[in-house]
Amino acid sequence: MEDRAAGAACLKELRHRRGLSLADVARALVALAEDLHQPALPAVASVQRSVARWEARRPTMPDDRYQLLLAHLYARTPAGDVSLGRGSDFAEYLHALALLGESEHRIAELRSLVLRAATDTGAGLLALLAPSTQADLNTALAEPSQADEAAVAGLAAVVADVNAEVGSLPMVRLQLLLAPAAEAARRLLAGPAPAPLVPHLREVVVAAATLGGRLAFETRDDAASRALYAEATREACLLQQPWRQASVHMSHALVTLYSTDGLDGARRLVDQAVRTARTGESTLTRARAHALQAELAARAGQERQSQAALGLAWYDIEADHANDPAPTSFSPGHLRGFEGVCELYVGDPVAAHDRFARSVEALSAPREQVQRAIVTTDQALARIRLGEPHDAVELLHRCVAAASATGGRVPAIRLRRARRELRPWRRESWVTDLDDHLMDVLGA
Repeated sequence: MEDRAAGAACLKELRHRRGLSLADVARALVALAEDLHQPALPAVASVQRSVARWEARRPTMPDDRYQLLLAHLYARTPAGDVSLGRGSDFAEYLHALALLGESEHRIAELRSLVLRAATDTGAGLLALLAPSTQADLNTALAEPSQADEAAVAGLAAVVADVNAEVGSLPMVRLQLLLAPAAEAARRLLAGPAPAPLVPHLREVVVAAATLGGRLAFETRDDAASRALYAEATREACLLQQPWRQASVHMSHALVTLYSTDGLDGARRLVDQAVRTARTGESTLTRARAHALQAELAARAGQERQSQAALGLAWYDIEADHANDPAPTSFSPGHLRGFEGVCELYVGDPVAAHDRFARSVEALSAPREQVQRAIVTTDQALARIRLGEPHDAVELLHRCVAAASATGGRVPAIRLRRARRELRPWRRESWVTDLDDHLMDVLGA
């Protein structure tokens, strides 16, 4: 109850900060519903009573329609600029909803809906910068020697926020959101910025270039992807943080696996990631590197090496991660997916299917939608190899929707590979239905 009261107080404070009365908020919501082509709201007096109930001592939760309208209201500053970053009214509004008891999933959905609307019009390119950071950044870009920690932290927050939206927004939109922060970080690093800020700026550049390389690959720009990974690798080598270097190598290995023929290029990068991660501070990064090593060994038909690498991955993931610098980088759910892939290539398809099913169940966060689609496609492959192609097609239909929503290249590649395994049943109506779905949604 205390949290709910605090949530109501946050909503009231937001309203007062903007100098709005209850009636002002009601009128704004009515106007927004019309502008957004939403169903018309009741009369202003009725809406005003709802606003008052959200701020009462025993508050009610705004329903989904009002939550979205309030999100749009607080997504823009009084001057009309889009501002969604940390420290913004929008961020404070989402915090208020959390205090009122709204789910993390719904809050992430609201954030993605508003961000999508902002990028529809091109108004969201700087939306993820905190309001105070925009002014600090303008000053720093004009004179890099005047850059401060707040400006660098603001850029780091933007890169992290864009990364958090992978799986929620199309990859092309994420590229647009990332580009201004990435370029600003590069310019400050070249500035030169004050010496104490250089390592932090380099961390931002490494994170932005790594994410940019992945997004460029997903949008089928392999030349840009290679250039960005080269930048990330170069800058990461200047940091005394081996786990960051390993993370760059792993991300690069994955796109190499799907953009080139053969396993050699990806294997060299993964082996390099394993060597680097062994000297680093992150056991989770090391676990992920061993898991990738296991997958590549399995794809090459090397069962013994694959099992050995999986054993090392489990050893690392079961260690104490209290002080891990990359606490969300890898999880048992992700590792079960890798186990399933290994079983698929050098083991038992029944065991592979079971591991994929457990992995899909664990990958429930919005950020994990792409990985969930990949694992579900692999689960379908296991069904095919178990002689259950009809059930496999049902799983693949779900993956088509996920691949379309994000524009992700890897899910689309995995879908096409799974479809090739269905050739013996190509004349069945349920396979032609899948072909129609693939053509309608992915054009392939």
